Amino acid sequence: MRIFPVLAPCVCLLLGTFAAAQNKFQLDEVYDSLAATQGIADVEIAPDGGRVAWVQPGAGIFVAELKGGAPRHIAAGGDIDWSPDGRRIAFLSDPDHSGQINLYVVDSGGGRPKQLTDLTGFLATPRWSPDGKTIAFLFTENAPRAAGPLQPSTPETGVIGATIYNQRIATVNLGGDAVRQVSPPDLYVHEYDWSPNGTAFAATAAPGPGDDTWYIAKLYTMDARTGKAQAILKPPLQIAEPRWSPDGKSIAYVGGLMSDEGMTGGDVYVVPASGGEPRDVTPGMQASASGVRWLTTGRILFPEFVDGDTGFASVDPASGVVEQLWRGPVAITRSGWSAGASVTRDGTMSAVIRDSYAEPPEVWAGPIGAWRQITKLNAKVRPEWGEAKSIHWKVEGRSVQGWLLYPRGYDPHRRWPMVVWVHGGPAVMERSHWPAPSVKGVFAAAGYFVLFPNPRGSFGGGAEFQQANVRDLGYGDFRDILGGVDEVVNTLPVDNNRVGIAGWSYGGYMAMWAVTQTGRFRASVAGAGLANWQSYYGENQIDQWMIPYFGASVYDDPAVYERSSPITFIKNAKTPTLIVVGDRDAECPAPQSLEFWHALKTLGVETELVIYPNEGHGISDPAHQRDFARRSIAWFDTYMQ
Repeated sequence: MRIFPVLAPCVCLLLGTFAAAQNKFQLDEVYDSLAATQGIADVEIAPDGGRVAWVQPGAGIFVAELKGGAPRHIAAGGDIDWSPDGRRIAFLSDPDHSGQINLYVVDSGGGRPKQLTDLTGFLATPRWSPDGKTIAFLFTENAPRAAGPLQPSTPETGVIGATIYNQRIATVNLGGDAVRQVSPPDLYVHEYDWSPNGTAFAATAAPGPGDDTWYIAKLYTMDARTGKAQAILKPPLQIAEPRWSPDGKSIAYVGGLMSDEGMTGGDVYVVPASGGEPRDVTPGMQASASGVRWLTTGRILFPEFVDGDTGFASVDPASGVVEQLWRGPVAITRSGWSAGASVTRDGTMSAVIRDSYAEPPEVWAGPIGAWRQITKLNAKVRPEWGEAKSIHWKVEGRSVQGWLLYPRGYDPHRRWPMVVWVHGGPAVMERSHWPAPSVKGVFAAAGYFVLFPNPRGSFGGGAEFQQANVRDLGYGDFRDILGGVDEVVNTLPVDNNRVGIAGWSYGGYMAMWAVTQTGRFRASVAGAGLANWQSYYGENQIDQWMIPYFGASVYDDPAVYERSSPITFIKNAKTPTLIVVGDRDAECPAPQSLEFWHALKTLGVETELVIYPNEGHGISDPAHQRDFARRSIAWFDTYMQ
């Protein structure tokens, strides 16, 4: 769908200097400190468990021996995978900064990388075959942009939808043969896994465009030589992380109600590789699995979100007996957002990226739960906020969890303002993680309590809790959020007359919804929000995600969409609201923000709209990120201090 250009002269654009002078110096100083955090994009442990590789954005790929010694820089690039013998690493790179990445291989001890492909398009997820002779990867030929709905959308003109770019499994062997596109050209492949004997793939796929049809993807097996595909499962909801069993007879995956590709949570399922009825091997689990990995013992290891924490557990697929291995109030990831670890086949050793509100990200390795810190990339970075606590409250008999970040310089003898930050999704979970550089940490540094609730619909409480917002967006989940506000106000020196609300995506929707439902919040900041579910259905590029949440399309049941739309109740709004969005956002298009801003302005409510150029669903330009933080703090300072 075409994204409206930024034409209105009344829209504020970029890098204003309106922040109060007493805030500006402090904010820039704090933001500079947080921006100094070295990110880690990926971590992989060698098959023998003796070495670990990781990616530092902007710096490249590093390898370290677990027994000790300085890390070695071996190449520029990312998206790494060890060869089965542990001697080489496959990776993607654009060493000439041409704008085109390709597939390379480098010796794990260093040396000159060997380029294996010379392609035009988007490449992702290289994976070695079990025999180490072939590397598979995902390839979108002539793709105009990186894959995924979070990326800035391509401006569309001409006949809309006439060209579809399908992401396919491709392979190349180390002997120098040409690249082969293996999977069918009419399917968009999202995730894949080699079979143990290297003759087939398991894949989640659907006819393109892939951003939208991920929500209705099926599970396929595909012949690695001919590409012949067989659909073995049409799941009722979303699926992710397909993984073959060691004997090749079964495929495990995560299934559940998931609102965003790449943000995985649900139960663990197993289905015969030949097709058949899937089995939920973790029914009733009060947690959300975020991945699966078969071990040589026959058990399935899975990372999980559980009540605001990250955990690891394993399950015997035959008996369904789950063993909790570790749980902690930290974020443990392998790459990206979801919980995870890189694990050796026998499960004895692992590598992770570990961080929390108290500790910046670093690479750790060792047995699960007994990791040893490998890097000290962020040893000089310190929190700019106060203490963080996991808190609980009751709403309608249900326990709800959230994280509370204390302000820097907290004094229990004075009254403090608070910002409620609602996460996106809605199917994600706030956990203790290093919020830098982002506005979330800046709020606490600027003297605000920050409440991060995990209302119904979030990961971490099991399938029933995860689906408790179906056909009820804005109602039960909002009551959960208000319950969290009550809990904090009643137990800590937070001024009930100085509480604001903010969020991004689903959180931006909730920030819009809140000001039409209550006058409790003194100010609101709505990032990439949703004003009108009915018009949104025809504007966004991922409308398939909405049907499981609303039970029908907007054309079949418009009333259920109207019931949850902030615009339906817009005349109740009195709260000053800052609205921000990217001009190329495919998930929550700019017209949604424009519609809400226009309504507030017409009704005489204090409001401002900022549209950032060349941004997708997330704000990636550091200057725009800083500007958003500056504007948000100034907005809350104006109406809440």
